[in-house]
Amino acid sequence: MKKTLLAILIVATFFTARQTACAQEPRPLRWAADAEGGAPYIFKAPKNNTKIGFEVDLAQALEQELGRKIEFTQSDYKNLINHLKLGDRDFVMNGWEVTPDRQKDVLFTRPYYAFTLQLVVRDDEKRFDTLLGCKKIKGVVGTLEDTAASRLLEKWGVKHRIYDGQVEPYQDLDDHVLDAVLLDLPIAIWYAQESPVTPKAPEFKFVDNIIGRGHYAIAVSRNNPALRGQLDVALGRVIEKGEMARILFKWNIWNPWQAELLPSGAFYDEALLKGERETEDSEEESFITLLLEGAMETVMLTVYSFALAVALGLLIATARLYGPLPVRLLATVYIEFFRGIPVLLLLAFLYFGLPAIAKSFGWDAMGFSLKMNAEVAAILGLGLNYAAYEAEIYRAGISAIPLGQWEAASSLGMGGLLTFRRIILPQAFRIILPPMTNDLVALFKDTSVVSVIAVVELSKQYQILTKSSSENLVTIALATAALYLIMSVPLGFLSRYLEKRWGVG
Repeated sequence: MKKTLLAILIVATFFTARQTACAQEPRPLRWAADAEGGAPYIFKAPKNNTKIGFEVDLAQALEQELGRKIEFTQSDYKNLINHLKLGDRDFVMNGWEVTPDRQKDVLFTRPYYAFTLQLVVRDDEKRFDTLLGCKKIKGVVGTLEDTAASRLLEKWGVKHRIYDGQVEPYQDLDDHVLDAVLLDLPIAIWYAQESPVTPKAPEFKFVDNIIGRGHYAIAVSRNNPALRGQLDVALGRVIEKGEMARILFKWNIWNPWQAELLPSGAFYDEALLKGERETEDSEEESFITLLLEGAMETVMLTVYSFALAVALGLLIATARLYGPLPVRLLATVYIEFFRGIPVLLLLAFLYFGLPAIAKSFGWDAMGFSLKMNAEVAAILGLGLNYAAYEAEIYRAGISAIPLGQWEAASSLGMGGLLTFRRIILPQAFRIILPPMTNDLVALFKDTSVVSVIAVVELSKQYQILTKSSSENLVTIALATAALYLIMSVPLGFLSRYLEKRWGVG
């Protein structure tokens, strides 16, 4: 008995010590960035699909200095600042320029990179060799939204076109859709010259160097100045030790302007620092594996969202058909409202808007933050939206059943609820089955919009992979299309089988 008690005491002591150690260990810092077309900051290696980039190396160096693990979390570039405000990310490091507008909303650390803007044109361009020259001939310049380049083009009155990604402007330049591209020099080096992203160098050339300058820095929430201080110290050590210079030389993005960020009197021998560029890690992860992970996420979102839509849609349809007047009006308002707003807007409101509302009213201080997991917000948004369409399908199907069915059931002594459940609904289901199947297939494809709230489903995974590998573009596209077909085509066969079996039509 004593031995048993002693064993229990030892085991209990072990688990208590282990839980205490885990509780004392700080949680990993969540790093927000967008890996879609993100070279040379963070992107997938063309061959083994591991995450690489100069900011990946910087994050690893910061881990060593902070003594704390850093975890990358895929985030849509346009919503990086919203993630900081929401609090589901700790810091942003994604080639983020320090601008007065952003400084109003976030705290920036000391700069870790000094960039210049680079104008890129085709090799055969003879009409101009400066940005002002491009303006004179009324040429069109491609750039990214909310960047130093876009602000400069607007200030100078240069005709320009805004793009969401870094790859597309150079593709349009090569196709003669644009006359030039103006982006940060690191981007130009990796997309307009020979690199792992563009293994065959495009026929481009750099002109009008040093058009504008700026700095990249790490951004944190204004509510977390302590983290900003820790990152400042860690960045200082990385720079002072020469690790930052080594990383920049490795990725071929060192330029003389980096000297202004170095500690006073520091000097680095370029011959010693400049080595063979590393682009791949030893750990391999095939694009098929990543696409399958995205497909599983798509299936999960579709199944749960459609289950919510079916249950809620049936409830709304019956409320509109048989409820009292106020209930019927509410059901109608629901249908018209959710059919009338874009699902993209609904997702952004659920994930970013609700927590902001709770914060503005002080509810978060009372424990009502209304902040939800990204997958939960995606399921809720898609479910609420599709419930409106399902409700109209069910209403039409139920209304198509002759009134004589109700009267016959009543003559047999069946109540209204029992008649609806045993007689009306089974017959209506045969009518609504085909449009339900169409909605389910449509939902499979509409899951692609949830990437706006940082959910990486099949479509987003495809975009990340294709913008990181030009060699496997066709293969990845075909594999993605095959996965969508594998998931959706069987639904059509199942629907037709059930229609034939139940004698629909």
